[in-house]
Amino acid sequence: MTLINNIPPGLIFILGALLVPLLPGRSKNWYVIALPVLGFWYISQLDMAAVFTVPLLDFQLQTLRVDNWSKAFGYIFTLSSFAAFLYGYYEKRATQFISALLYIGSSLMVVFAGDIITLYIFWEVMAITSVYLILGRKTKKSYQASFRYVLVHIFGGLVLLAGIILTIHESGSIALEAFDPSQPTVGIWLILIGFLVNAAAIPLSSWLPDAYPEASVLGGVILSAYTSKTAVYALIRCFPGWDILIVVGCAMSIYGIIYALLENDMRRILAFSIINQVGFMVCAIGIGTPLALAGAVAHAFCHIIYKALLWMSAGAVLYRTGKSKCTELGGLYNTMPWTLVFGCVGAMAISAVPLTSGFTSKTIIIASAASSQLFWAWLVLEIASAGVFLHAGIKFPYFVFFAKDQGLRPPEAPKSMLAAMAFLSFLCIYLGMFPEKLYNILPHSDLVKQAMPYTFYDIYIRHFAHVVTQTQLLAFSGLVFFLFLPMLKRTNTIALDFDWFYRKGGNLVYMGLDKGLNALNSAVNRGVAQGMTSYLARFFADGPARLCLAIVRPLWELTGVSGQNQELMADRFIRKFTVNNFSIGCSALCVLAYLLFFILV
Repeated sequence: MTLINNIPPGLIFILGALLVPLLPGRSKNWYVIALPVLGFWYISQLDMAAVFTVPLLDFQLQTLRVDNWSKAFGYIFTLSSFAAFLYGYYEKRATQFISALLYIGSSLMVVFAGDIITLYIFWEVMAITSVYLILGRKTKKSYQASFRYVLVHIFGGLVLLAGIILTIHESGSIALEAFDPSQPTVGIWLILIGFLVNAAAIPLSSWLPDAYPEASVLGGVILSAYTSKTAVYALIRCFPGWDILIVVGCAMSIYGIIYALLENDMRRILAFSIINQVGFMVCAIGIGTPLALAGAVAHAFCHIIYKALLWMSAGAVLYRTGKSKCTELGGLYNTMPWTLVFGCVGAMAISAVPLTSGFTSKTIIIASAASSQLFWAWLVLEIASAGVFLHAGIKFPYFVFFAKDQGLRPPEAPKSMLAAMAFLSFLCIYLGMFPEKLYNILPHSDLVKQAMPYTFYDIYIRHFAHVVTQTQLLAFSGLVFFLFLPMLKRTNTIALDFDWFYRKGGNLVYMGLDKGLNALNSAVNRGVAQGMTSYLARFFADGPARLCLAIVRPLWELTGVSGQNQELMADRFIRKFTVNNFSIGCSALCVLAYLLFFILV
């Protein structure tokens, strides 16, 4: 095996980012478009079971592990990056390209990692580099969202690191492998929580709709594809068959729909839709059968394509109009028809309309729930599938491109944006009509082909009843949308999310610490700084003199000294004691008195 076939593909992007500042003008735009092509070709040439290790202390870090799982994610990550950089040909800032290449390269390093330490290192690099895609918009909201984004990912990274350390201490192994759900430990639970933070699982999901819509136009497209999907990959590797993930996934799929329907900002609609779609994948991982896991990979593959297409459509509108709220948009079909067409293709794909990619991938997950006799999970996923059509399939294109005309007449999107959207639209339709091309690269592909129809004839002719059922479901969803349109009308409001608990809880913690610790500080200040310290200062100023005086007074009483004379003698005694103006005999007498006092006490 040659050395060139042992290099982690993520290094193509990471090392390639170093050359971007050296390239003049538009050459850097063509350069970043070419890198994903090279990465895709290189991944296709990797031999199965290829490995590459790096020594670190007593461990051998496996920075390259090639199998069907990693290759499938590698293919879609490079395809998505090609479309994103083609879309972003208008971009002139090298910093956006550098951060995007480092972010994508780190994602690929995670996908091809064979051990938990390598995964963690590049997991954190992803968190750092992705921040610059949010900061790239250079607005006050983007700066604030970036700060919150960093805080959440620091928390998730620390939880993940703690889990990794505990697990390595318990097992002595750094291998990236499935954990036994019947023997969970504290470390394993912490690893699961760390992964779920990046997957935007509720109640730790608020960071995604908070940050992604505030990213730059290009940054939003890129962010939609990687962080949550690398988390899906990590869950597939480590937690297949964990029943808790079925519950988490189903909750995410419904939660995303509800908040997307309530949302007014078009990019926040798509952000909540990411949570909804990742919920399908998480649920499939929890089911854990080979068919379900293959379905999770297939849905991640298709999701990245149509979700990037939707973000591109929204980004083109934002790029031309500078507006993102549905209450400020409408009537754009007049001057942006191609953006509308491509956006509708993405809307149909995410809604699982027959002849689109979402129809073939989502079907695998729902079928795996049915075959596993998980009726309640199957029912939730069917409801969620219908709900997707409401918010992403109808609401997004209707309110952005149709509805009330706001008088906006922006020009059509730039040609590079249209070319990227056309490319992804083609993939959405091609994979919907010929899903065997996707099934061939899936893990357990033979099992998938046995369990699922995978040719055009099988899907749309022999199993036409399923097509009719899905069409009826979508038609019913569309009817519900227009019947309840007055209730779904655009409103310029803010929907309270789980972050409400963080904000209120944070305020309560702050107030508790403020009142409690400051009250304790005041009490200590009064009792120690102002009370005991000042008392000790006064005591050591004349305390020994008065102590000696208390011993001498009885002697004065015995010798018959009057009270008035005692006071005069006491004043002279204290003055002499303070300046140490006693005779040697008197000093010796005081020392003797002290010794007698301490012996008696």
